[in-house]
Amino acid sequence: MKGRKEEYAYVIDILPPEVAVYRLPPKIRQRFPHDAAYAHLIGEEYFTLLEVTLKEGASVEIGERVYIGLGVRDKVGKIVRRIGYGDLQPQGRENLRAVLRVLVQKQEQRFVRWINQAGPLTLKLHSLELLRGIGKKKLQEIIEERRKRHFASFEDVKQRVGIDLVELLVDRVLRELAGEDPYYMFVTPPPAAGQKD
Repeated sequence: MKGRKEEYAYVIDILPPEVAVYRLPPKIRQRFPHDAAYAHLIGEEYFTLLEVTLKEGASVEIGERVYIGLGVRDKVGKIVRRIGYGDLQPQGRENLRAVLRVLVQKQEQRFVRWINQAGPLTLKLHSLELLRGIGKKKLQEIIEERRKRHFASFEDVKQRVGIDLVELLVDRVLRELAGEDPYYMFVTPPPAAGQKD
């Protein structure tokens, strides 16, 4: 998992400097500007939650896609730190669900490929059962349908097995971000205590 870096991320919250700087640990607080605007982002590929500073004069909107890679960034100044779900403001948590829905829909082929290839995690637990609402009976139905023919789209899944895969995936990613489950299927796990990212 180490070495996974995001290239693009989506804005889920914009913080005034006094709120962002106050919440930073003292050791980090010294190194970052006290007058820059801060934003919370979610990574496009690994769903990493990040806190960043915005460049002077740059403005962003909730849901906007911004470049955060190693090259020249047009709106993001510095990546301050990786944050957890608990670090988000209430408005950021609300925005996160909407932005995740858009991200999941944009990556339809990735997630349809996952449902077509998903296998067991243990002798008693299948990875599809990590999606809330999929029990043993629904699991068997999904496996039978994909044996007949692989799923082609979210709509195909909905028509053949009657589940809204987008909502189940958004819920799964939110649960992984909140650390509610020991299994990480889509989100980069948080670093172990005392370990750097």
